Amino acid sequence: MLFGRVRGTAVCTIKYPDLEGMKLLVVQPLDRHLNEAGPMQVAADVVHAGPGDLCVMVRSREAALAMQEHKFVPVDLALVGVVDELSVRPDGEFDFTLKKGWTQYT
Repeated sequence: MLFGRVRGTAVCTIKYPDLEGMKLLVVQPLDRHLNEAGPMQVAADVVHAGPGDLCVMVRSREAALAMQEHKFVPVDLALVGVVDELSVRPDGEFDFTLKKGWTQYT
């Protein structure tokens, strides 16, 4: 999984038929300290992210599997989550306690 920040929207006049209606976003990949990590890329948006959102992305086959209706599409990068809170700890230090909260899926 990768971090990325949404920078804008990509507009295509012609798409693969199974990608019709899928929003494509321009994303800046980030490292775990939120520094830029490489050139901007285009990602398929599964979670309805917006400009400026910090997102979690997946690559290759996992990106194609993230599509809702069609599982065999030519997608190489997909946004699969929007980060609400990020806490970076020193290497080797982990905290596995789950915070109580509410999500629409519970």
